Amino acid sequence: MRKQSHENLILKKKKAPNRIATLQYTITVYCFKALLFMVLLNPWAHHSKAQTKKLQIEKLQQTNPVAVKTQKKFKLKTIAFYNLENLFDTIDQPDTFDQDRTPKGKDRWTQKKFNHKISQLAWVIKRLGNPMGATQKGPDILGVCEVENQSVLEILLRHKLLRKENYQIIHKDAPDKRGIDVALVYKPNSFIVDSFNSHSLYLYDRFQRRKFTRDQLVVMGYLDGEPLWIIVNHWPSRSGGTQRSSPFRIKAALLNLRIIDSIRGISPMAKIISMGDFNDGPTDPSFKKVLQTVPLSKGNKTTADISYHKLINPMEPLFKKGIGSLAYRDQWSLFDQFYLSDNWLNETENSYVFKKVMVFNHPKLITKTGRYKGYPFRSYSAGQYQGGFSDHFPVQLFIAKEIQ
Repeated sequence: MRKQSHENLILKKKKAPNRIATLQYTITVYCFKALLFMVLLNPWAHHSKAQTKKLQIEKLQQTNPVAVKTQKKFKLKTIAFYNLENLFDTIDQPDTFDQDRTPKGKDRWTQKKFNHKISQLAWVIKRLGNPMGATQKGPDILGVCEVENQSVLEILLRHKLLRKENYQIIHKDAPDKRGIDVALVYKPNSFIVDSFNSHSLYLYDRFQRRKFTRDQLVVMGYLDGEPLWIIVNHWPSRSGGTQRSSPFRIKAALLNLRIIDSIRGISPMAKIISMGDFNDGPTDPSFKKVLQTVPLSKGNKTTADISYHKLINPMEPLFKKGIGSLAYRDQWSLFDQFYLSDNWLNETENSYVFKKVMVFNHPKLITKTGRYKGYPFRSYSAGQYQGGFSDHFPVQLFIAKEIQ
C-alpha cells in the first residue's frame, strides 16, 4: 500500500472547521471595525444622543418621502398701536393749547426737531410688521394717539421709509383741550374700510364744567373679506392722581361697552379689537369691574350662548411678568393694550385667529444712560430735548389663518 505523505497525515488528523462559529467570528470582527470607524471618522459620534437621533430622523426623512409630514402654511397679519408722544407741527393753533410746541414756545419746537422726530417714528413703524418676514414693511393696521392733526400723520407716512406702503388715514379732530387725537392708519391692500365713526366721551368736573378729552374712534372694515371692528382709544390721563382720575376712565370703559353692545346689535358674532393707551393697566377697575376682561389662558373657550361674550385681555399675562410699555418713578406700567372678543380664539376654517401679543421694546428705543436709564427713549425728558422716539413703547398683536 502506498504511504501517505507527512503533510496529508497531519491534515487528516485535524477536525473539520465549524462553519457557524466562523461566521459569528466574521460578523463580530466586522461590527467592531464598523463601530471603530464610526467613532473615529463619523461626525455624528461627536453629537449627543438626542442630536444623533435627530440627525438620523432627518436622514431617514430625506430618503423616505413618505415619512415627511406636510408643513402647514399661515398668512400672518400685524396690528399695532403706538403713542407718538406729542406729535405736533410747529404752527400755533389758536383753538388749542399747543404754544409749547412752537419755535418760540417752552420746548423750542423747531422744524429741525420736528423732522428728526418724524424720522425716528418712521424707523419704529417700519419695524412693527411681520417679525418673521424677509423685509420690514410696517404693520397692516396701526392705531396711534397724541397726534395734533391729520397733516402731521401725512408727513410721517410720506417719509422715505414708509411711503411705499401706501398707508391711508382715518382721523377726526376731537375736542381735547391739548389738541391731541387718535387715528387709524392702514394698508388698503390688507384692510378695506367700510365705515367709521367718532364717539365723544362726556366728562364733567365737580362744578359740572365739561372736561374735554379724546374721542373713541370706531372703524369697521374687511380683512381679506372677513369683517373686523376696531376701537382706537386714548383714555383720560392720571393727572391729579390715580384715585381722583379713576372715575373718568371708568366712564371711558362704559363708553367702550356701549360701542361693543351697539356693534353686537348689528352683528352678534362680530370680531372686535379695542386698542389704545388706556392710562390703566390690565388689572385696574376699568378693565376688571367694567369690561370684566379675563386673561388669555389655555382654558379660554368661547361659549355656546351667543347672548354672552367674554372679553379677552392677552396683555394681562405680560403685565404679571413685569413687562411694561412705559415707566414712571422706577415702576413699569402696561397702559398700551389690546383686548378682544373671545371669538378670536375660535379655530375656524379660512378665518383669522389670535396668535400673540408683544411689547416692542427694541434696544434702540431704550434710554442708555442717566437718571432714566432703561426707560423708553423719549423726545423730551424733564423739560429737556432728548431727540428720542416716545415715552411709550409700541405694542403688537398678531393674527393668522391657515393657507389651504
